[in-house]
Amino acid sequence: MSSRDTGELHIVVLAAGKGTRMRSARPKVLHEIGGRSMLSHCLDTARVLSPASIRVVIGHQGEAVRASVAETDIEWIWQDEQKGTGHAVSLGIDGLDASDGARVLVLYADVPLLEADTLHRLIQDPVAVALLTVRMDQPHGYGRIIRDASGAVLRIVEQKDASDTEKQVQEVNTGILMARFADLKRWLGSLDSGNAQGELYLTDVVEMASGEGKPVRAVVADDVWSVTGINDRLALGRLERVYQSRQAERLAFSGTTLADLHRIDIRGSLTCGQDVQIDVGCVFEGEVRLGDNVRVGPHCVLRDCEVADGSTVEAFSYLEGATLARGNHVGPYARLRPGTCLDAGAKVGNFVEIKASRIGPGSKVNHLSYVGDSQVGTDCNLGAGTITCNYDGANKHRTILGDRVFVGSSSQLVAPVTVGDDATIGAGSTITRDVSQGALVIARSRQVERSDWRRPQKKTD
Repeated sequence: MSSRDTGELHIVVLAAGKGTRMRSARPKVLHEIGGRSMLSHCLDTARVLSPASIRVVIGHQGEAVRASVAETDIEWIWQDEQKGTGHAVSLGIDGLDASDGARVLVLYADVPLLEADTLHRLIQDPVAVALLTVRMDQPHGYGRIIRDASGAVLRIVEQKDASDTEKQVQEVNTGILMARFADLKRWLGSLDSGNAQGELYLTDVVEMASGEGKPVRAVVADDVWSVTGINDRLALGRLERVYQSRQAERLAFSGTTLADLHRIDIRGSLTCGQDVQIDVGCVFEGEVRLGDNVRVGPHCVLRDCEVADGSTVEAFSYLEGATLARGNHVGPYARLRPGTCLDAGAKVGNFVEIKASRIGPGSKVNHLSYVGDSQVGTDCNLGAGTITCNYDGANKHRTILGDRVFVGSSSQLVAPVTVGDDATIGAGSTITRDVSQGALVIARSRQVERSDWRRPQKKTD
């Protein structure tokens, strides 16, 4: 092996297709599986292989595709005209600073469920060409793997170019291929578009390698779904369910109790402690962490939340950007908005909305209340219908409650306002000034009763 034969790995991702069958204004590779774009899934898998470079070939709505990736480890290659996979890969390696013995792995951005373990099997041997194949009961539309009598791979025949005999072959090409850089560059320069599609087929390099007597190794994928590409909304929906099923199985094997493995959606990352229980219809988005003995009731949505040990989220609650300490109880029908922090033992009840506020240890906001931009101390009790009036039409203001404050039902706290420790606010009060420690404050209109009053009556003809 020469000094340039280092065996380094470069990855080319094909993402330039129009995806017309998706019938969408959005680029195909930006459609989502599990809350993340197909391209993001592909790039995450590519990074696990620790390649020397990742190049993504883009074309249709390429600027939108490039803007969707925040990481800076990607080289973007433009394909202005669609001339087939061979043309796209040729552009992908053009100008690549790679050693002669470097390996180039070709991936597809619309194959979102491919796993790194499968690719490790593909790239482990330094052969001239390695193919990822799969066996299908109904392989219509796929290129067939043609082998000789000894089982060696000879070529790949596309569906439209295959004979009746070749169409009976059930081992098909996934399109995922690895080849040595120097050989691949030479073969790509010799591709011919004389086929039914009039395109430059990447798969033709297999026959070129075989003709030169260079070994071609085929690695058969264990799972059809992992190598399935998405071309329309039906395939997108089917792979979404496969993805969700795998996430559910992972949780179950790790010790999480799911009321129904088929009725959970994870659109990001969900980490569960020991003895977590999740009821039906729950959706987890972004990064969610559940501690030990957490229970989540049916039809809840949790987005970018952390729920500590022993906490319960009751049915139909919506939590976003919230942090729950040990032993919290939330819902049913509660909404916790970003910046909400519940200290140990706090309780938020039904039809309560909390936003950018800290609810202190043991404090309760049980019914039909809104608490925004507030700090609530220890062991407070906010009665039904309590409202913190935090917005004056232009700016937000804070409400601060000390420890052991009792707020009667249907009270309004007009911020900015501070209520001292052990203060009591009578029901129906509108508080516009600070309340002293230990004080009782009643701020409501005087009740007036008139016994001589008569209710107006409708006029009759």
